[in-house]
Amino acid sequence: MMSRNRPRRAMAEINIVPYIDVMLVLLVIFMITTPLLTQGIKVNLPKAQAQTLSHEKQQPIILSVDNQGAYYLNIAPDSKQIISPQAVLELVTAKLQAAGQQPPAVLVKGDQAVDYGKVVQAMVLLQKAGAKQIGLITKPGKDDNSN
Repeated sequence: MMSRNRPRRAMAEINIVPYIDVMLVLLVIFMITTPLLTQGIKVNLPKAQAQTLSHEKQQPIILSVDNQGAYYLNIAPDSKQIISPQAVLELVTAKLQAAGQQPPAVLVKGDQAVDYGKVVQAMVLLQKAGAKQIGLITKPGKDDNSN
């Protein structure tokens, strides 16, 4: 039998089981949401007051989209002629495979008036052709936030 005269000692241990439960729940949440956040096309977006591209030995591949949504490719036999999506896919795939370990830059030049979906379709087309990174060409302009 315990004596009533002795004071009880305080428990000095921290119960970490609830913290472990919270940590595991957060881990599961991040494991589920991370793949959802990384879906899509990897694009090097232009920055305000961006520096011009360095001149490389290789000519960049430039896919232009006019205000009607037609494609023009600078490596096509006639770069001023409208080109079909299938022809873009074939030419860009051949050019990237021929380049090997040092692929040229792949860029999209979209008209300001063109539907955003057409530019995205052009980027998907280039991705299917094997482009790992796709850049956007913009005009140099002032660094102001007023549109």
